[in-house]
Amino acid sequence: MPYFDAASTAPLHPVARQALLAALDEGWADPARLHRSARQARMLLDAARETVAEVLGARADEVSFTSSGTQALQLGLLGALRGHRRRGAHLVHSAVEHSAVLHTAERWEADGGAVTAVPVDRHGRVSAGEFAAALRPDTALAVLQSANHEVGTLQPVTETAALLGDVPLLVDAAQSAGRLPVPAGWSLLAASAHKWGGPAGVGVLAVRKGVRYSSPLPADDREGGRVPGFPNVPAIVAAAASLRAVRAGAEAENARLRALVDLIRHRVPELVPAVEVVGDPERRLPHLVTFSCLYVDGEVLLTELDRAGFAVSSGSSCTSSTLTPSHVLAAMGVLTEGNLRVSLPAGTTRAEVDAFLDVLPRVVADVRAPLGLDLPAPGSATGPAGALVLDTLGRRCPIPVIELAKHIGEVDPGGLVAVLSDDEAARHDIPAWCGMCGHTYAGEASATEYGGTRGTAYLVIRGLD
Repeated sequence: MPYFDAASTAPLHPVARQALLAALDEGWADPARLHRSARQARMLLDAARETVAEVLGARADEVSFTSSGTQALQLGLLGALRGHRRRGAHLVHSAVEHSAVLHTAERWEADGGAVTAVPVDRHGRVSAGEFAAALRPDTALAVLQSANHEVGTLQPVTETAALLGDVPLLVDAAQSAGRLPVPAGWSLLAASAHKWGGPAGVGVLAVRKGVRYSSPLPADDREGGRVPGFPNVPAIVAAAASLRAVRAGAEAENARLRALVDLIRHRVPELVPAVEVVGDPERRLPHLVTFSCLYVDGEVLLTELDRAGFAVSSGSSCTSSTLTPSHVLAAMGVLTEGNLRVSLPAGTTRAEVDAFLDVLPRVVADVRAPLGLDLPAPGSATGPAGALVLDTLGRRCPIPVIELAKHIGEVDPGGLVAVLSDDEAARHDIPAWCGMCGHTYAGEASATEYGGTRGTAYLVIRGLD
């Protein structure tokens, strides 16, 4: 089964497996003790720290190991904010950061701090100037990912860092560490071993010398006082070994995977109608491509592709766990429904990509067909100024978009259609559909103005055919 979900977690690298098995025999003891077995574990831990520091461009004593990339981000955020509390309590981050950053920021704000989320363009890229303009005299920390986890867009980390003055910058390098050189300018850095082919359960938090950091957790003498608890030495050794191996072969493998991703980026819009490839077309991760298919649910696509033998991921809205749109896609202003993320692991072949491109059009067509045939006829009426009203209240996306596509031809060019919906995803998907299909999104109004009992009326002006 072709596995195309490396951005979630990469398959365990062969070097990681070998190192892990060896370290299980040699590095099981407590590295904080003084006996021979402990000293052996300590030597392995120190060597792993040196390796990771070298790859990341840090000093060994700046590197601490955590239990995950999420924990590294949380500790990095809270520790830096606590360390700079005399400066103020204002946090700045981009609108497309990982949820670990957003959730920590929400907690910080709930506890009395201030937070600013800097918007991104339609490719998901922040402007360095706009990011720097969000700083205030009381800004204690800035956070910016090196590359986006949903669409692969690379952020201008070095350019942004140069504009921040003495405000420390925490960089989330989870998606790029090992694959790409670490961008310059970071004060704190977080990474996750299972993203580069190391074992799960190992994260990295690096804090530059001179950066004020105060652990938000009770005192502990392990990992420089930044991360409490017993370190998993065998997993850390495996993580370091695989990071060095991946980085050593990154240039050649990146070029090979970029060619395969370019093939997907160009062929999918040719093979599947009504598809938009999202993310920056050039400044992006080499192994990742994301596209949105109109009129379908991303999770349904995932299920059908899984049945066809392909493991992919989705940033689609209305996920079964949250029923809320992807904050990344929403911030970009692109379609949040029918979203597929394809991220190729090392070793992916052209034959596997060709097989995916052969299966995808059929799967999308099969998913779309019953949606159009099985949907009940929408309530239609004439609203204010002769608007065609489509009542989709109580119906989840992508149904409001499907109904809009089916009925917009019933008004003349320049005519108004009001789509009534109480699904939050419609606020993002209807404007995105307009941009893809050549119609004008005219904003929103209360659904009560168009005969609805609740929700919002999304207003669309039909474009010229």
